[in-house]
Amino acid sequence: MPFPQPLEEDTVCLRGRRLLIFVVAYNAETTIEKVLSRIPASLQGGDVEVLVIDDSSKDQTFLHGLRYQQRHCLFKITVLRTPENQGYGGNQKLGYRYAIDHGFDLVALVHGDGQYAPEKLPVLIAPLISGEADAVFGSRMIDKRAARAGGMPTYKWIGNQILTAFQNRILATDLSEFHSGYRLYSTAALAQIPFEKNTNDFHFDTEIIVQLVLKKLRIVELPIPTYYGDEICHVNGLRYAWNVFRTMVRSRFHEANLLFDRKFDVHPREENYDVKLGFASSHTAAIKAARPGNHLLDIGCGQGYVAQELAAKGCRVTGMDQYVPETSPEPGQIDFIRWNLDRKEFPVNVSRFDQILMLDIIEHLREPESFMDELRFAAACKRPEVIITTANIGFIVTRLMLLFGQFNYGKKGILDATHTRLFTFRSLNALLEQSGYKVLEVRGIPAPFPKALGMNPISRFLLLINQLLIRLSKGLFSYQIFVRAEANPTVHNLLGETIDSSSELRDSMLEVAC
Repeated sequence: MPFPQPLEEDTVCLRGRRLLIFVVAYNAETTIEKVLSRIPASLQGGDVEVLVIDDSSKDQTFLHGLRYQQRHCLFKITVLRTPENQGYGGNQKLGYRYAIDHGFDLVALVHGDGQYAPEKLPVLIAPLISGEADAVFGSRMIDKRAARAGGMPTYKWIGNQILTAFQNRILATDLSEFHSGYRLYSTAALAQIPFEKNTNDFHFDTEIIVQLVLKKLRIVELPIPTYYGDEICHVNGLRYAWNVFRTMVRSRFHEANLLFDRKFDVHPREENYDVKLGFASSHTAAIKAARPGNHLLDIGCGQGYVAQELAAKGCRVTGMDQYVPETSPEPGQIDFIRWNLDRKEFPVNVSRFDQILMLDIIEHLREPESFMDELRFAAACKRPEVIITTANIGFIVTRLMLLFGQFNYGKKGILDATHTRLFTFRSLNALLEQSGYKVLEVRGIPAPFPKALGMNPISRFLLLINQLLIRLSKGLFSYQIFVRAEANPTVHNLLGETIDSSSELRDSMLEVAC
């Protein structure tokens, strides 16, 4: 197929925006000058620069780029050559970093082989200039028949649709195509995502879409013509499809907190977690175990979500945490105490509480053994019930990750980066017994599928299966550990009780004997 004829140019006003037209090139000596010559003159009125990065081509791409630079002055043209091949994704990283570092507002990615029409730049850039989008993708699949008419091979046409449907399902998006290389970005949007951590391979384009979607940045698609000529394709189709599939699965696992991938870590860390209600969880189990009318101490209460549920149940609640809740409850319902839990002493008289809750908190303590010792000592002669929940490091997913060499901490879940200690059923039981607690109940808690997938038939089904598997092996299939224990008196207090009770018994026996 011959090189495509120039399309009709559209006019554009950049409205003071600085635009970088970034041309990625590899072995493009026969096409690079033609591509540069097709950049619309209507862009000349704005602050526009053309950047060509030759990715260590084996031909004369760099020389042809320099030749065009010397002969034409329509735009400022910068031609660079990488000292060693960076790959398609690595080349993009360089261009986007150049755009950010040099103060450009917008960057448009154009391919040096001419597959994507530079004449469409004015149309594609319009949503960015008007503030309607953070990224604009030129799509060949909005009109699927036009893609075939433009020469897209049948296997690519089918593969494009299959992969796109799969990716839309994973990300809950509705894009017509994930695999177009015609991209335009706001540099402000690029600065918000860790694109430099992406692959250097061709599925860089997939990873950056995932980042944009997770960051909730706006993507607009506009139709572009399809052109397949005699350019050499450097993409291994099967390998590319596998990498795309693997990327999507990893992104989903990251969002479900089953593994952590820094490239998809686009949100700030949450200091407090939401309450897990409406399904079998550590929170619902703890709320059910609380007895109405009891005075409860909620250690590590966070924003007080569980405390509010306990108060509604008729409990008197005192919450204790290093953070102050953002919204204060009704006066008299709940008392809050700000306290660093790693301090040795307690700011309240623990002996006046009937039940003590430690929900997902023991794993955050620097010295949980010392904390439990101090808690027992502070309870004096009283025997309060302690309800503890914590992550189960023996969960099957964690074991499988370890089997495949994955043991990376993340923002949530069992391997939350803020966890300082990790427990199995056996190790937590041993800690409590050695700290002087009598274990009353041990239960396995399933994974919070509704939190990850939403409350729907699929999450409820997975929850049911998980609960059935816990019956087979709670150590293997429990996501969390739930324990009810009773604080025994310390030896010092027990000795005092022994002396006092012996004295009373002696007096009563002597009275009867007389």
